[in-house]
Amino acid sequence: MGWATRFLAAVCFFAAGVVFAPDVLLGAHSGSGSVSGAATAAKVAHLLCFATSWGAALWATFIGGIIMFKNLPRHQFGNLQGKMFPAYFMLISVCAAVSVAAFAYLHPWKTASTVERYQLGFLLAALGFDLSNLLVFTPMTIEMMKKRHKIERDLSIGEEVGWSKNVQVAKNNPTLAAINKKFGMIHGLSSLANIMAFGSLAMHSWYLASKLEM
Repeated sequence: MGWATRFLAAVCFFAAGVVFAPDVLLGAHSGSGSVSGAATAAKVAHLLCFATSWGAALWATFIGGIIMFKNLPRHQFGNLQGKMFPAYFMLISVCAAVSVAAFAYLHPWKTASTVERYQLGFLLAALGFDLSNLLVFTPMTIEMMKKRHKIERDLSIGEEVGWSKNVQVAKNNPTLAAINKKFGMIHGLSSLANIMAFGSLAMHSWYLASKLEM
């Protein structure tokens, strides 16, 4: 399915929502209809962006990455992650920024309750961790990965699937051992930031669940 088809499908679903549930999507028809409509739009933006961030983080962290690691040659897996991670962190950073803006609009700091202020803090934390990955850790990790791949290719390793000859070879190769240490540290910080962002979203999910009426 091409991008034009996907965009058209999204527009059609939005149009159907306007037709069948105009009060939900466009706000109630009242004297303060424009304010209600803006609030409703902010709620929709917040919910969709939060759901996108949550779903993308869940898939990339716990499902997609593990499947690829177990089924792709290690260098191919690394190169694929090197293309996917910048797009992934860009997506969830934009979504986190929209969620923060929408939530702050709906709950201004001066009038927000303590719980609402904590929730804004969780969303800001997720945004901060995502941006640290997008702007700092991911570029460093990719650069270090490329250097390690070059060393491994010279040693004729890195094409194994699901396991690695790296550790064994590094015992007798100080250069590989040194690059492994640097890569491990940077990749570890990137993974930690990703988990912390995911955890912040998890905390916010409890808040959203408490607001649902089913």
